[in-house]
Amino acid sequence: MDKLVNDFSAGLFFWQIILFVLLILLLKKYAWGPILNAVNDREEGIKDALAAAENAKKEMQNVTADSERLLKEARAERETMLKEAREIKDKIVADAKELSKAEGDKMIAQAQAAIEGEKKAAIADIKDQVASLSLEIAEKIIKGQLSAKDKQLKLVEEMLGDIKLN
Repeated sequence: MDKLVNDFSAGLFFWQIILFVLLILLLKKYAWGPILNAVNDREEGIKDALAAAENAKKEMQNVTADSERLLKEARAERETMLKEAREIKDKIVADAKELSKAEGDKMIAQAQAAIEGEKKAAIADIKDQVASLSLEIAEKIIKGQLSAKDKQLKLVEEMLGDIKLN
């Protein structure tokens, strides 16, 4: 360290300070300026990117809110359509039941009319058969009673006795 103090030169020191100041000025003008500009540009770019990200976030929130609103509307519309479909189904089922009941009642009435007709025909047929059988029985009884002449005369006298003259 003593050697440095002994070798010290004031002129050299002066020129070194001037060169150092010149170097600082040159660095300030040509190095620090572009470096600081680049740092400022970078800082501005980061600020712009952050602002764009914030705007994108807000826009995404708006889009999300819109999509949720649209989803709710779609769900409400779906529920309305399902309700209408259920009502239509119930109406169709009720109409079909009513129509089938009417058709069933009509068929029952036709069947009852057919049964009534068949019943009347059967009763008429039975009456005809009973009448035929009655005539046959009466014919056989009368033949049996009128086979003898004295029985015939007695029957005629009884019939004449039953008849009243006015």
